[in-house]
Amino acid sequence: MAKEPSKNTILGLSKNATTVLEKRYLRRDVEGKVLETPADMFRRVADTIAAADRKFDKKADVKKLSDTFYQMMTRFEFLPNSPTLMNAGRPLGQLSACFVLPVGDSMEEIFDAVKFTALIHKSGGGTGFSFSRLRPANDVVSSTTGISSGPLSFMRVFDIATETIKQGGTRRGANMAILRVDHPNIMDFIMCKADQKHLNNFNISVGMTENFMKAVEHDEEYDLINPRDKKVCGTLNARKVFQRIVKQAWENGEPGIIFLDRLNRDNPTPLVGEIESTNPCGEQPLLPYESCNLGSINMGMFVKDNTIDWKKLKEVIVNSVHFLDNVIEANNYPLQQIHDMTHANRKIGLGLMGWADMLIMLGIPYSSEEAVKLGKKVMKFINDEGHLASQELGKKRGSFPNYKGSIFDKKGAPPMRNATVTTIAPTGTISIIANSSSGVEPLFAVSYIRTVMDKNVMVEVNPMFEKIAKERGFYSEDLMQKIAEHGTVADIPEVPADVRAIFVTAHDITPNDHIQMQSAFQQHTDNAVSKTVNFPNTATIEDVENVYMLAYQSGCKGVTIYRDGSRDEQVLSTAKKEEHAAVAATPVEEDKKAIKRDRPKALKGQTHQMQTGCGPLYITINEDDNGLFELFTTMGKAGGCAGAQSEAIGRMVSLAWRSGVQARQVVKQLLGISCHCPSGFGDNRITSCADAVAKAIQDHMIANGYDINKERVTQERGACPECGGIVEHEGGCSVCHVCGYSECA
Repeated sequence: MAKEPSKNTILGLSKNATTVLEKRYLRRDVEGKVLETPADMFRRVADTIAAADRKFDKKADVKKLSDTFYQMMTRFEFLPNSPTLMNAGRPLGQLSACFVLPVGDSMEEIFDAVKFTALIHKSGGGTGFSFSRLRPANDVVSSTTGISSGPLSFMRVFDIATETIKQGGTRRGANMAILRVDHPNIMDFIMCKADQKHLNNFNISVGMTENFMKAVEHDEEYDLINPRDKKVCGTLNARKVFQRIVKQAWENGEPGIIFLDRLNRDNPTPLVGEIESTNPCGEQPLLPYESCNLGSINMGMFVKDNTIDWKKLKEVIVNSVHFLDNVIEANNYPLQQIHDMTHANRKIGLGLMGWADMLIMLGIPYSSEEAVKLGKKVMKFINDEGHLASQELGKKRGSFPNYKGSIFDKKGAPPMRNATVTTIAPTGTISIIANSSSGVEPLFAVSYIRTVMDKNVMVEVNPMFEKIAKERGFYSEDLMQKIAEHGTVADIPEVPADVRAIFVTAHDITPNDHIQMQSAFQQHTDNAVSKTVNFPNTATIEDVENVYMLAYQSGCKGVTIYRDGSRDEQVLSTAKKEEHAAVAATPVEEDKKAIKRDRPKALKGQTHQMQTGCGPLYITINEDDNGLFELFTTMGKAGGCAGAQSEAIGRMVSLAWRSGVQARQVVKQLLGISCHCPSGFGDNRITSCADAVAKAIQDHMIANGYDINKERVTQERGACPECGGIVEHEGGCSVCHVCGYSECA
C-alpha cells in the first residue's frame, strides 16, 4: 500500500517552513506536544477571521469566506503577520504586531507606559515610543524641587521591563525609541547604544524635522526646545549633529533616522493627534495607543507565462483587505485604549514579499532601472486597488469613525473603511513559511552553509537558482559549495553571465540601488517601507552620509543601514563576511580557534566573593596566555542543589571558554537569570547563582583590562543563536531563515 503524503507535502511546505511552524506557530499542550498540523493552523485562522463577517451581516456565508481565506494562505498568495497566525482562534487572541504607546512627562504617565508595555509584550506585540515629551536631564521638577533624570534613564526602565518579560518565557518583545532631533538630550540619545551593553531591547531612531535637514544642508545652527515649556534652551550646529548620527550608524547600525514631518504630512487623521513614533522596525507610523495588523502578498505567486497576472493579483488584494479589516474585529486587544483608538481609525497595512523572486522570474536585475519602474507600477496597483477595496467595504460597513476631518473627508468623496491601507514590513518568518524572498529586499544569498545542531554541515541553495542550474547544465554540488562559501554568484565564472545578472544579493548591489528601490515603493505606500541598506565592511562614513541624504532627497520616510560586521553580535553567514570580521579582530581574538585548548599545569587567576540568596558564592576565574580559560565555584554552605548547580555552571563555562566562546557571550546567557531567592538591592542585586557568575565575570574583566564591548562572536558560519541557520539583517532586525528566530519578534 502506497504511503499517504503528509499534509505538509500537500501544502508544499519547505523543510525550513515546517521547522518554523512547529517551533513557533502550532498549538501545543502543557507538555509541549504539537496539537495541530500546519493545515489545521491555517483553517483555525481562516475560520476565526471569516467569522467576523457576522458582525456586519447575520446571513453572511462564513464557510465560503473561510474557504477563500484558507486557499489564499495555503497557496501562499497572502499571509498575515505572525501574531494572527499564532493566536487567531486561541485563548490569547491578540492578533496585532504593532503598537505605539505615549510617554508623558510625569512619573505616573511614564510608569503607566511601562505597565502597558509589559502587557503588550506578554501578548506577543512590539511597541514604539517617543521620549520627546520628557523634560531633559537636570531640568527642574517643581513637585519635588529636585532635578529630572531625563529620557535616557527612563528608557533603561523600559528596557529592563522588556528583558524581564522575555525571561518569563513568552515571545520576546521589541521596542522602538524615537527622540526628536531638537530635544536638548539628543547628543546623549545618539550615543546611547554605542557600547552595546545597554538598551539591547530597543531599536533607536532620531526624529528628523524639515527645519533640521535644511539647517544641515546650509551648515547652520538650529534650536533645541525644552518640551516642558516649549522654549528655546540652546542651539547646536545641524551638520555636526548629522555627522555624529552618521558616524554612529556607520559604527554599529544605529541610530536610524525617521522624517517626522513626512510622517505627519501623510497622517490621515491630523485632528485626532500627531504621529510621534513608529513600530519597532519603523514601517508603521501610529498615533499614541494605535495598533495595526499587517499582511503581505507573495509576489512570486503572480508570475504567469513570464508576465504578471494582474487579474489574479487584484482578486487577492481585495480578499486581503477584507481579511485585514476583519482582523480588527476578531482581535483581543491588550488595553481598552488600544481597542478604542484602533477601531476609531481602523488602520491596516497590506504589503508584499517575494519581490526579488518576481524579478528573477521575469528576468529583471534588481539593481536595474527597469526593476525600479516595475516596483513603482506594482505598488501603485496594490495601493490603488487596496483603496478601492477599502471604499467598497466602507459602503457596506461604514467609514472608520474618525473619518470626519480626515484627509478623505472631501465633498463627494466615497466612504473609506480604513485610515491607511498599505505598509511594507519586513516579512522575516512569514517569508520562510511561504518560501519566498523577504519584503522588497534582494536575495540575502544564492547559496549558504547551514550548520545544524548535530554539527552536520548542509548547503542550502535557492530553489529557483537550483532549477535553472540543472536545466541549463551547470549544476554541481561542488559549484553550490563554492557559491555558498562566497555568498554570491557575482564572481563565479562557471555561472552564465545572464544568470549572474538576475541572481544578485543584498551585498552585490550598491547602497544607492537600495535607496532607489525603497523610494520607488514609498511613492505609493500609505505608511512607510521597511528596508535595510546594506554596506560592505569597507564602506566609509561618507558613504553612509550620502545614503542618508539620498533617502531624504528621494522622499523616503526613514532609513536603516547596516555595515557588514559592524555589530559585535553579528552572526557570520558567509566566508566573505568572516574575512571582513577578521580585519577588525584583536590579536587575542585572532588566536582563538574553534578547538578545545589544553590546560597548562599552572594558571593565574582571582577569586570573587558574591553574596547570593543561598549564601556566599566564591567564584575563581583563571586565565591562560590567550585569555579567560576556566571557572570554579564554591558555595559557602556545603552541599545542596545550589552547590551542584553552581558547579555545573562552572564546568560548562570552562568548556565554553576552552572551546573559543567569548566571555561576553557567557555573560549574556547567564546575566539576569532569576531564582526564588534573590539577594541585595540596586546595583548589588544578585538574582540567582547564575547571575552571580555573570557579574563576577564582568567584574573580573573590568579589573584586568579586558574590553568586553569589543569582543566579537566567533561562531561558525550561519550560526543563529538558536539553530545555526543563516541570519539576515532586514528592516533594523536580524532574522534566521531556518528556524525563524528574530531579535524583533
